[in-house]
Amino acid sequence: MGLLDGLRSVLGIRAETDARRDADPEDLFGMSTAYLTMEADLGYESLDAGALCFAGVDSSGFRDTVDDVEAILEAGREETETDFSISEDDHGYHWVVLEDTDPEDLITSLHFAADTFIEQGYGSRLLAAVFGYENRDGPAYWIYSFRRGAYYPFAPRDGRERDSSAEFKLESVLDGELEIEREKEYWYPLWPSAGGRHPWE
Repeated sequence: MGLLDGLRSVLGIRAETDARRDADPEDLFGMSTAYLTMEADLGYESLDAGALCFAGVDSSGFRDTVDDVEAILEAGREETETDFSISEDDHGYHWVVLEDTDPEDLITSLHFAADTFIEQGYGSRLLAAVFGYENRDGPAYWIYSFRRGAYYPFAPRDGRERDSSAEFKLESVLDGELEIEREKEYWYPLWPSAGGRHPWE
């Protein structure tokens, strides 16, 4: 199974079939307190960045929805100073990438973007929301799977290795604060494109 097929299977088709409950963009607000725990209890600093991963579809209605998301974020940029960009990775998936030093504004903007897709009938195209952190050992991400309605940790290291001990520690500390995916087979790695540093690059 190739990387693209694996991502589609775990975050997409198979996850949708095996979904435990409907995804709820309100779950994203769980990060409002989780980022404090990440800093105070685990020594992780926010990367001041987050992203929404979605699969495109060739239709005018979907393109209009993406335009609406961009318009909403553009309108909010003046008030919150949340920078954003929309891009496509090497695997053919699309990303709304947001940057803001205020985690609350970052989370709210991600919620607005996700909610717009859902309200306009394209919630099934949403794959994941990604929140980035880093400590002296390296980066760590909380990934929210829209198809599973749950979070899981991802701690990538050089050579496309994962720091499993870091991921299990994140799980144990944030369990109860976030709705965590219990089935480890759905803890799918979101490796960056060639030359990228973060999953959305």
